Amino acid sequence: MQMIMRRISSKCFHLGIGLALFISAGTQVQATVPESCKKIISTGNPEYPPYLWRDPEDENRLIGANADFVQAIGKEIGIPVEVRYFGPWGRVQEEAKLGRVDLMAGAFLTLPRFDYMDYVYPAFRETSTVIWIRKGGKVRYKKWSDLTGKSGVTVINNSFGEEFDRYAKESLRISTVATLEQALAILNLGRADYLIYEEAPGLAIAAKNQITSLQAVYPAITNENLYLTIPHKSPCNTPEMRARVGKAMYKLDKQKVMDKLLESNMELWRKQHAK
Repeated sequence: MQMIMRRISSKCFHLGIGLALFISAGTQVQATVPESCKKIISTGNPEYPPYLWRDPEDENRLIGANADFVQAIGKEIGIPVEVRYFGPWGRVQEEAKLGRVDLMAGAFLTLPRFDYMDYVYPAFRETSTVIWIRKGGKVRYKKWSDLTGKSGVTVINNSFGEEFDRYAKESLRISTVATLEQALAILNLGRADYLIYEEAPGLAIAAKNQITSLQAVYPAITNENLYLTIPHKSPCNTPEMRARVGKAMYKLDKQKVMDKLLESNMELWRKQHAK
């Protein structure tokens, strides 16, 4: 009997150790969500209507379809998301490199950005980048090589996909400016032959500035996916957090949430600039 009791006692002892290790391991898994990530600071390209633009009632805040989308993700994962204005798109990317941003609300996939950001999959939108020209101008565009020898303009630190970026660097002459409004003005004044930018934001900003002498021409030079990204230096960047954001994105995509947000924010932009 004493031998049986000793065996039972030994098994209970080892079982207790096993349970303690299991509980300890579970505690370590839960700790992958950092305590410093109580709120997610998000930003993006502020000249990107209907996706993102500065709130006219609070210029430190960004509004638009992408802002609404990341805030919907925040609700899904239980962490509030604040969408702030950090400056032009070039400045925004520098802030991301420094870890002052937790979530980028929209970025194309390029190899250099892998050096300072993690992409969250799947993509949440596909957008078209087009060539903008003056109506009645000399540029006749059907393929990339038609731009050779012409002067182009775009916004600094903009990317249009790895393939076109490489072609542009090797074969085209493109200057950069800080904002889309500046680029549209340069093209409108004849100081450039063409502008490279996405279709929807270009239409929105041109309408706001009452520019009617420009037009987008097709085919699109690229059709690129928009992703959410989390900078490497953000305190919110953990494998567990990226997984939570990805699952929330997948759910919202199945519900066609972004389609509804684009429609409502295009209407909001029109109302704000109706005059």
